[in-house]
Amino acid sequence: MTFRSILRNRMTVPAIAIIGGGPCGLTLANLLERKGITYVVYERDESPSSNREGGSLDLHPNTGQLALREAGLFDEFKKCARYEDTVFSIADKSGSKILELGQGRDAPEIDRSELRRLLLDAIPKEKVVWGHKLSTVELGKDNRPVLRFTNGTVLSGFKLIVGADGAWSKVRRLVTQSTPRYTKKSYVVSAIEHDNPLYKRTASRVGAGSSLAIGSGKFIMTQRQGNGSYRNSFGLQVPEDFFRNGIIDLRDLEATRRLLLSDFFADWSDEHKDLVRYSTGFQAWPLYTLTTEDMDWKTVPGVTVAGDAAHLAYPGGEGVNLAMADALKLASSIAEHGVENMNEAVREYETDMFPRVIAAIGESEAMSSVMYSEDPQAFIQLICS
Repeated sequence: MTFRSILRNRMTVPAIAIIGGGPCGLTLANLLERKGITYVVYERDESPSSNREGGSLDLHPNTGQLALREAGLFDEFKKCARYEDTVFSIADKSGSKILELGQGRDAPEIDRSELRRLLLDAIPKEKVVWGHKLSTVELGKDNRPVLRFTNGTVLSGFKLIVGADGAWSKVRRLVTQSTPRYTKKSYVVSAIEHDNPLYKRTASRVGAGSSLAIGSGKFIMTQRQGNGSYRNSFGLQVPEDFFRNGIIDLRDLEATRRLLLSDFFADWSDEHKDLVRYSTGFQAWPLYTLTTEDMDWKTVPGVTVAGDAAHLAYPGGEGVNLAMADALKLASSIAEHGVENMNEAVREYETDMFPRVIAAIGESEAMSSVMYSEDPQAFIQLICS
């Protein structure tokens, strides 16, 4: 063990260690703070200003918004929430708009980075430990989890470890052997910034909210961000190794544009092709999921998982909301049963979680299918049903 780990183990150990400082982990931290339950968050990013990617999130009233209400943060959320960005238009690959909906929907948008700031500002700075990327977690001689970080720190003695460490969770391995499977679908994301020659046309065409075009087994979604720029998501059906087998190097802008235009969007409208021609900052996002069959494990003393670590699914708008609902239920169960009855609290939380997320994973699979359709009709039927 390193000197840092020995020193920390001599100090008072908080009841709960939260692995991951995303929306799930930080929501849980805020709720525990209000309930007077001791905790610490370990986050792999080096600082609060690291990792500003992530796009925009819509928070729903009975999940994400409810968690913020219980954390006492809803008024602050309303100050930065974008209620005008709930509008959503649907078109085909020729550019013909078919439907517009969502006006006035109670699911305002907030940038992921802004949500993180809001959650961080509400808890003591010393309770978030930056620059701690988890390497392994295993059961020690006392049958309690031992955390080993890549910087050499080794920690133990917590009553509960909560893995809120995302899709490739290291904590998940202690509760289930299930691993995410590739969906055979990926996003290529890019940006249209204010200084982009296409910006004015994009702002005029899309305006507030989002625009989705579906056709030929692909889609293009363009969404306004908090700073007024636009984020494009090009939905492709490609092999799992497509972005690492040498076919495409996303750092080469012109080569990426040529490939997308020739192999994927050749028969799309010029306005959609322009989103490819003028996009910058291409990044790959291969999509993975857990299955409904994975949502059934026996409670393991001293450890649990939440958010994507527990129930990774195809992105359909529910992910962050489910994660924040996980945080709310877990914090409430711990407060009800007390830290001395942590296993019972975790058992209650997981029992509540399974049916919720089984339904959500099923819905995400249906959403994935219709978004990669030949035309938008199946998607429209799904969302209007």
